[in-house]
Amino acid sequence: MKPLCLLLAVALGLGPAVSAGPAVIECWLVEDAGQGRLSKRPSALLLRPGPGGPPPRPDLDPELYLQVHDPAGTLQEAFRRYPRSAPAPRCEMSRYSPFPAAVKWASGLSPEQSCPRALDGSWFMVGVSSPVVGVSSLLRPQPGSQPEPALITMATAVLTVVTHSPVTRVRLGHDALLDLSFAYMPPSPDTAAPLAPGPPPFGLEWRCQHQGKGHLLLAATPGLGGLTPAARDGAAAFAAWDDDNEPWGPWTGNGTLWLPAVQPVQEGSYTATVHLPYLQGQVTLELAVQEPPKVSLMPAPLVWAAPGEAPPELLCLVSHFYPSEGLEVEWELRGGPEGSFQKAQGHRWLSAARHHSDGSISVSAHLQPPPLTVAQHGARYACRVHHPSLPALGRSAEVTLEVAGLSGPSLEDGVGLFLSAFLLLGLLQVLCWAAASLSASRESKEKKAQ
Repeated sequence: MKPLCLLLAVALGLGPAVSAGPAVIECWLVEDAGQGRLSKRPSALLLRPGPGGPPPRPDLDPELYLQVHDPAGTLQEAFRRYPRSAPAPRCEMSRYSPFPAAVKWASGLSPEQSCPRALDGSWFMVGVSSPVVGVSSLLRPQPGSQPEPALITMATAVLTVVTHSPVTRVRLGHDALLDLSFAYMPPSPDTAAPLAPGPPPFGLEWRCQHQGKGHLLLAATPGLGGLTPAARDGAAAFAAWDDDNEPWGPWTGNGTLWLPAVQPVQEGSYTATVHLPYLQGQVTLELAVQEPPKVSLMPAPLVWAAPGEAPPELLCLVSHFYPSEGLEVEWELRGGPEGSFQKAQGHRWLSAARHHSDGSISVSAHLQPPPLTVAQHGARYACRVHHPSLPALGRSAEVTLEVAGLSGPSLEDGVGLFLSAFLLLGLLQVLCWAAASLSASRESKEKKAQ
């Protein structure tokens, strides 16, 4: 019965909407216009043509309206579950020419400086960026456009590099994983016939750029001999082709980067490059380090003052957070005479930031409240902190105001009085016993003296 109800709900549109991702990705072809200028022309990638065939696009040059043939399915899978609520991905295309790897440690991938004739022809490099996914793909158009009714160019995805974590946020001191996967389909039978069945050797390069300074973080050449530079910052990569690949392609692989115990100096832009013989694919990721602040308020939990007098200065400690940008401290008066919540009055200031050895930051916020009134008895002063690492409501700590002379004895006061009386009674009993013992001792000595 449950499957029938579920089927009926889906038929009536009552079930959850499942997005298959965008069928078309709008792009811009960026070209050199000379004299240091760039030109842009509209283009589009058709991922799924639909049952009626490719929709006509008279606004596009047929050479730039590409129906993508994705043998590995990596490109289409990257957008299959693209959230409907996410902003449209940004896409740029540029013309590409195969060339040997420029880094020395990957020179073994391209023993000859001239590219094989099998790689001749037109190529496009496509870069797609969004908060959800980042993609770089080398597309090789097939000669000639598809005949009417839709003028469109068929193109094959030869090398596709994907990350599902284009923006990664990690707690200070925690490990970070920067996702990376890739797929390769040999563009022609000549290049698909290596010495042995299976994927070719490849090179993986991770570079980091922090505050304008870049450096090589990790380099690997699985399946290829030779020395590679040593990894930095304890970085490691899961660099390998997948085990379930077909002997003659397409082939999929993984290049995810692992960074242990991330510190603030490691945040920035990370560029991952996959090197294949004469082909390269590259994506850029952002790593941000965050640490939510700890909030405490002093003195606590009570603040005493007489009517007409100012309570003592309140000190809000905001400690061990990162980054310093985006921190806001607000003072609130809760339960006062003007309502349940209002902005606290008084003189306030913020101390200079204190930097700790682990890279975190601490500051202290100060508030000198105005003189109290009787109506403020029982109200609460609160320090509320907002930071990018915290939820929208932030984090707060509070103290209760007590106006002298208005508070009756509490349960704690009663317990204290009882204990004091009990101790006093015990002390009196001990004194009486000591006095009686001393008097008896004296009488005994007098009787012996007689």
